[in-house]
Amino acid sequence: MNVQEVIPKIHWLGHDSFRIEGSKVVYFDPYEIAGAAAPADIICISHEHFDHCSPPDVDKIRKADTVIVTDGASAKKLSGDVRVVRPGDRLNVNGVEIQVLPAYNTHKKFHPKEAGMLAFVVTLDGVRYYHAGDTDFIPEMEGLGVDVAFLPVSGKYVMDADEAVQAARAIRPKVAVPMHYGAIVGSREDAERFRKALEGEVEVVILEKE
Repeated sequence: MNVQEVIPKIHWLGHDSFRIEGSKVVYFDPYEIAGAAAPADIICISHEHFDHCSPPDVDKIRKADTVIVTDGASAKKLSGDVRVVRPGDRLNVNGVEIQVLPAYNTHKKFHPKEAGMLAFVVTLDGVRYYHAGDTDFIPEMEGLGVDVAFLPVSGKYVMDADEAVQAARAIRPKVAVPMHYGAIVGSREDAERFRKALEGEVEVVILEKE
């Protein structure tokens, strides 16, 4: 993977929301989408909380043939071509491979494992992107073999920067991108702490919000 070629395709929209532009346009957890946005081919939604499953934001980017991949709780809030999945599922959406993984807290009550909340590994144009969802550092992260990992760093509801460092060391992505800060909880300082701790181990790219 050529990092210089891949990073410009990744757009951080704030919080846990990303858009990846390639042969398909893929969104993760669209929330507080500002202005005109590229229409989505695929939307992956990790769980039903308002800052991840936002029907008004989905409507801003959805086309007639947009496919939404999400859990059962979120699906109840959405319409259109919604594919309900669970951790462990794999599917192919118009040539894009999606592996569904769990996301959960290990020592907090906000995202219990039994709720079936989601993380995703999306393979687009040969690049494997891991969106961890709202999670702590969990065993399922070990040996994922992804190219790009989007990892929460803010603490409180999700893992903090120190736990995210452990996660990055377990995943060993080519690039790690911090998320879940700058809205609701967390700040850029969390992202910077994450980057500094991984210097010389994992390349960390802090994206500017679009």
